[in-house]
Amino acid sequence: MTLLSRQPQRRSGLALSWLLLSCCLQANPCKRVSAVNLRSFIGCAVREFTFLAKKPGCGGMHITTDACWGRCETWEKPVLEFPFIESFQRVCTYNKTRLVTVKLPKCRPHVDPTYTYPVALRCDCGVCLTSTTECIASV
Repeated sequence: MTLLSRQPQRRSGLALSWLLLSCCLQANPCKRVSAVNLRSFIGCAVREFTFLAKKPGCGGMHITTDACWGRCETWEKPVLEFPFIESFQRVCTYNKTRLVTVKLPKCRPHVDPTYTYPVALRCDCGVCLTSTTECIASV
């Protein structure tokens, strides 16, 4: 993997990476999830994740990065007035990231080989923002 630069600009294809969950705990920042029972863990933490980076005209590359992962407190209760439900929905989402750019292999001529993806530095339970995360419904 060849690192080219850490660019603050947005790239298409980040949405998939942003969906991935993992982050730092509020009470214990930057503690790795691997030391916790993942079946009973409630919260948001950084966790290592590997994915296949691809773009048209280039070969794929397996990339291992840190991403946000976890479960956050969510509840709904019925109410008598419209919309007849009150909800509190939070997702494990990115709080702080850095962008890393790599050069994909076997790109055709005139195809930009660069691929930029986020590395999670800190994550928190928060409102789902469609600008950084694929949300079922916007809040």
